[in-house]
Amino acid sequence: MAKFNSLILMPLLLLGGCVVGPDYSGPPGLGRAAPQSTFVRQTSDMSSNQPQLATWWTTLQDPVLDELERRALASNPSIEVAQARLRQALASVSNERANRFPRVGAQGTAVLADLPGIDLQSNGGDGNPTPTPAPSVAQEPDTSLQFYNLGLNANWEIDFAGGQVRKIEAANALAAAAAYNAADAQVQLTAEIAQTYTNLRDRQQRATALRLGLDLQQQQLDLARQRFQKGTVPAFAVGQANRAVQATTIDLAAAEADREIYLNALAVLAGEAPGSLDLVLAPPRDIPLPPQSVAIGEPASLLRRRPDIRAAERNLAATTARIGVAEAARFPKISFMGILGIGGTSIADLGDLGNISNIAVPQLQWGLLDFGRTSAAIAQASAGRDEAEAQYRRIVLDALQDAEASLSRFAQQRLTVAALAEIKQSADQSAILMRQRYESGVISLTDSLEAERQRLIAEANLRSALAALTASYVAVQKSLGLGWSEAVD
Repeated sequence: MAKFNSLILMPLLLLGGCVVGPDYSGPPGLGRAAPQSTFVRQTSDMSSNQPQLATWWTTLQDPVLDELERRALASNPSIEVAQARLRQALASVSNERANRFPRVGAQGTAVLADLPGIDLQSNGGDGNPTPTPAPSVAQEPDTSLQFYNLGLNANWEIDFAGGQVRKIEAANALAAAAAYNAADAQVQLTAEIAQTYTNLRDRQQRATALRLGLDLQQQQLDLARQRFQKGTVPAFAVGQANRAVQATTIDLAAAEADREIYLNALAVLAGEAPGSLDLVLAPPRDIPLPPQSVAIGEPASLLRRRPDIRAAERNLAATTARIGVAEAARFPKISFMGILGIGGTSIADLGDLGNISNIAVPQLQWGLLDFGRTSAAIAQASAGRDEAEAQYRRIVLDALQDAEASLSRFAQQRLTVAALAEIKQSADQSAILMRQRYESGVISLTDSLEAERQRLIAEANLRSALAALTASYVAVQKSLGLGWSEAVD
């Protein structure tokens, strides 16, 4: 009989080396969506050298920004959320790995039963009826049962079809996806910090320029009033000057409000309460400018570097493994339950090592008729895998579009800065000439003040363009997937 059982179990044991379902072979081909060897919108001031990955913001050479990025990466709640999700995913991997091994536990059992109508003493220990006593010594039937046991129990399900192996593969892939999602959170955060910091410096400088312009407009208004009182200008000239003063006052109030909003935003991004960084950020500084030459790499390296693309690829691997999990349900399952302990019909037997009891219960389960449930689960898993593949291609295309658009905006913004720099230079020369002519008595003070105001406007426009240039540079770094460390792997 033992030989017969071995012949039955041997083919099933050999199945233990099988793993059903498709093996994941890496990210799918992109076909017509595959990128070119270089970026389409790359210009001469952009090199194909690999960019600085982890701390790209140091290329802006602003120590205050560097400190903000450090604080944010250490304390921002969104980073902590992503890292907590990663720890959950890693714990899931450990759990799936542990499921391959038996479960062993300790147990204590006490059975106290009274079964009327059943004489528990009617059979002997050997299974033969106990001799009926003589009528003269008749006794009542014993219907009570007492049993005590203390020992170990174990359960183990053998993974013949590799379903548990596929579960571990899926858990590993999801853990890697969680790690890349945490990296993507760093990319988003570091770019948002740099963008908000640039906006803050822009509003600070705009407020300064508006204050200077407001002083000039106030002088023009005072002159217009004096000339009106002398009858040399009509009343509308005073009204026009006054409207210009009020308009600048409104613009100044808006710039001041924006400045405070950005101060609060930077504090919160750094994981601190609004206003806590005012002493550090309130003193105005120049807008940090990007380097002359920008390293952007090539599209192929972009696909390998952006964490959102890598997370999508890992999700695809997980959905592929889930097909194997679903297909494993077609195959039989064998589980073993074992109990080993000591005990007997009295509590005192728990200390008798001679009373060792053991139970082995093998169990075979095979769903021969499930009315299409397994087939439906496999079809669902396959459709999920197709969805993940399409999602991967979509994210790749979105990433390429994002990079090309940011490169185009950056290149165009450099042209804008160059044009506004020429306008400012012309306005500077005009203001100097008008000042000289006023000092020579050729023109009035009003004309000289107007030339100075135009110079301030040209300077403010140039500074805003420089802020937009830095903002477009930040967008380039974000689109390239920079701001995290390869240590995630």
